[in-house]
Amino acid sequence: MSTADVREVNFDGLVGPTHNYSGLAMGNVASMSHGGLVSSPKEGALQGLLKMKSLMDAGYAQGVLPPQQRPDISALRDLGFSGSNSDVLARAAKEAPQLLRAVCSASSMWTANAGTITPSLDAPDSRVHFTPANLQSSFHRYLEPQTTGPVLQAIFRNEQYFAHHPVLPATPAFADEGAANHTRLCGEHGEPGVHLFVYGRQAFGDARSGEREPKRYPARQTLEASQAVARQHGLTDAQTVFAQQHPDAIDAGVFHNDVIAVGNGPVLLYHEMAFLDEEGTLDALRAKMASPLIPVRVPVEAVSMEDAVASYLFNSQLLSNPDGTMTLVVPGECQEREAVWRTIQDYLLAGNNPISEVIVKDVKQSMRNGGGPACLRLRVALSEAERAALTGRVLLTDALYDELTAWVERHYRDCLAPDDLADPQLAEESLAALDELTQLLNIGSVYPFQLG
Repeated sequence: MSTADVREVNFDGLVGPTHNYSGLAMGNVASMSHGGLVSSPKEGALQGLLKMKSLMDAGYAQGVLPPQQRPDISALRDLGFSGSNSDVLARAAKEAPQLLRAVCSASSMWTANAGTITPSLDAPDSRVHFTPANLQSSFHRYLEPQTTGPVLQAIFRNEQYFAHHPVLPATPAFADEGAANHTRLCGEHGEPGVHLFVYGRQAFGDARSGEREPKRYPARQTLEASQAVARQHGLTDAQTVFAQQHPDAIDAGVFHNDVIAVGNGPVLLYHEMAFLDEEGTLDALRAKMASPLIPVRVPVEAVSMEDAVASYLFNSQLLSNPDGTMTLVVPGECQEREAVWRTIQDYLLAGNNPISEVIVKDVKQSMRNGGGPACLRLRVALSEAERAALTGRVLLTDALYDELTAWVERHYRDCLAPDDLADPQLAEESLAALDELTQLLNIGSVYPFQLG
């Protein structure tokens, strides 16, 4: 397999028909601060599609992942609500409105949390390995793996090329948030890589080990979960680095490592508050990488933690270009923070690093719920043969973009307030949209309502 044969495909999650602002995510400052506002599912889905289309047009490989079945009425039934679907929604709205909001969440759009991926180049059996994240830290996301697994298995179906692992036990000891806390660093995508796993706490650690934990917000990823995923995928000690996220960053609203650091190829763009042991983390990466690490460190004097979280500078996509340069795809909020925009222009673009271009994208509907460009995509490095082995129409083309845009225009509401989530018609609209989508993507039946 040659280097030129492997391309990184960014699989973006489609924003779902029930996209709303319920402020469900503890520790996610944007989500909590926008809770209760009126959302626009249609605008959100179209913004996401436009980002995908523009990157496809620029020459980057772009894929699509479907949203989940929402509202998840079966979850409400499991919690004791009974009667017709309308009865269940009405009772939940009256007796447990937060539960109703949770089962309507469109959080699966942030496919960086869908799972952790190991490319075939790094796996002992030369297959691409997938582990769906259990997302047990919050109820509304805990519901996702039961559909995420079947969706990934439907698309990456060919057992000659792809291997799927079970979700880790949904307990606090194995709290797993997927690729949002995982970065693969290498010379080029077609070369063997080193996997950086970042965790927030150690479940079975010795209290005398000296590790600190956040005090204000919960740490969502455990060391034990990261180690378990690495074992599932057959990664060795020589291929892995486990680093603790700085607890002060978590308390500032950095709920995932991809809110404070982004890696691509040999480049690690990070804020100085990203890791508890900054030098130890860099030294470990340097010792294990075959190509020289290129760290791009942004000091707190240039970008404060408040600005980093508000702008999502580090939740940007860092993409490789054929000439060896890289493009940084940032949310529009980066332009609204003077210190952040100045750092991008005067430090990142003018610095001694491969970043040569910055592209600004409007993903405000996602950003208000705490997800930037990097949250919206799951990175999968695939060879030409692996790309050809994909099932369905999941790699974006001009024709698929036009069809998905028309699909959104047909099925999505312009406005959605939290009180609208009890509307049984919304549930019917969502099922009709998803049923049509699976046919459009040609991935078969993947949703509970389709499987009976």
